[in-house]
Amino acid sequence: MVGKPVGSHELPFGAALRRVRRAAGLSQEQLGLESGVQRNFISLIELGQNQPTISTISKLARALGMRASELVAEAEREGQAGTKARRTVAQ
Repeated sequence: MVGKPVGSHELPFGAALRRVRRAAGLSQEQLGLESGVQRNFISLIELGQNQPTISTISKLARALGMRASELVAEAEREGQAGTKARRTVAQ
């Protein structure tokens, strides 16, 4: 299913990755070079169109100067914020 997110976890992880990457002052290209992950794959993750493996999350986190668990925690916070926003809009 290319082009569409397939679940509720893709978008929060992608949004968290984009936020952390930008806060680090890195372009997708720079993060790709630092992590060994292709730039286009990073783009697809950020858009919620692809899911990274644990190995890829680890590589991205290391390049961002954090632990994989911290990057996943950022995604969890992103997901919780999105859930709260959706609840507010629905009310």
